[in-house]
Amino acid sequence: MGCASCGNGEKSPRGCKNNGTCSSGGCNKLDVFDWLANISLPQGQTSFDLVEVRFKNARKVFYRNSEGLTLQTGDLVVIDANPGWDIGVVSAIGELAKIQVKKKSPNLKSSECKKILHIAKQDQIDQWIKGRELEQDLLTQTRTLAQNLSLDMKISDVEYQADLTKATFYYTAEGRIDFRQLIKDMAERFKVRVEMRQIGSRQEASRLGGIGSCGRELCCSTWLTDFRSVSTSAARYQQLSLNPQKLAGQCGKLKCCLNYELDMYLDAIKSMPKVDGKLYTEKGDAIHMKTDVFKRIIWYAYKGETGMVALKPERVAEIKKLNKDGIKPKDLAEFAQVKEKVEEIGYQNVVGQDSLTRFEKTFSKNKRKRPPRKDRSSTNSVQKK
Repeated sequence: MGCASCGNGEKSPRGCKNNGTCSSGGCNKLDVFDWLANISLPQGQTSFDLVEVRFKNARKVFYRNSEGLTLQTGDLVVIDANPGWDIGVVSAIGELAKIQVKKKSPNLKSSECKKILHIAKQDQIDQWIKGRELEQDLLTQTRTLAQNLSLDMKISDVEYQADLTKATFYYTAEGRIDFRQLIKDMAERFKVRVEMRQIGSRQEASRLGGIGSCGRELCCSTWLTDFRSVSTSAARYQQLSLNPQKLAGQCGKLKCCLNYELDMYLDAIKSMPKVDGKLYTEKGDAIHMKTDVFKRIIWYAYKGETGMVALKPERVAEIKKLNKDGIKPKDLAEFAQVKEKVEEIGYQNVVGQDSLTRFEKTFSKNKRKRPPRKDRSSTNSVQKK
């Protein structure tokens, strides 16, 4: 949801305090709920001096509140960019920021962080908004310059520094790119300091956002902050078809959601017997077809037959033990799972008001009986005479 849908007539969204310029393009993108806001600190304990500040497209950095400013979540602050200054939105303060530091940067020292200078003034905010308005035109011109130089790179986003002295360009490329001439052309045309920053395809998808195949917003652009490696073994454990078109996300890599339920599948598979071998019976050799780890059912089928036999894991282990001892059972049907017959409760017309012909008797009683046409014609002729 952007500012156009939640803003008022003055292009100022309600509550987010961004003055109509949401830094992430959405009011709730990678937002953090301060669940420790109403909890007071013990006596004698000072508040945590590091503050989490959010920039464009959910880029977050920790800064030191050395001036002891009274800050709230959503405040616009001026930070030291060295050289220059920049504006960001406060996303976490106090004990919540302390938890975020332990989670993201456990070895971070307070002295290594840059300072928060002061709360942003109106003229600084206006300059910051002006830089945001220039970003799209700057991105279009830069892509044209890169295309003229035949550079095999994709420039996906640009971020202006609030003092309009520096522009950071984010790009993706498969190999190493020599963009020295590109930087010279950009610096000469735009009259700003240029920084090129290469990102991966997953980071690009998180910055641009989009709708996944599930119909919801991408996890990486809403709440997912760490990108763990995803392998095809995760799909194999979950018995998914190894179709690249279905397993790949918008970034072209394997979907991050393949790791969400992987631990549950691995725990369930531990209690299941190995299904890599065959089951030998007097009827023939049975091959493993599929497994439902949560229903705990394993399906086997004989060679040349279409039907499958459902077995419990305990039964499969029992048959394998018999085969190991040199014993072949007659048929897998002896060990098949017996399904309980469940009576299906169909629809019952309890009230008796769902019949389409329930009004026919009532209407037939109220109908007036009219004489046939012949009788009426005869009576009319008699009257005329």
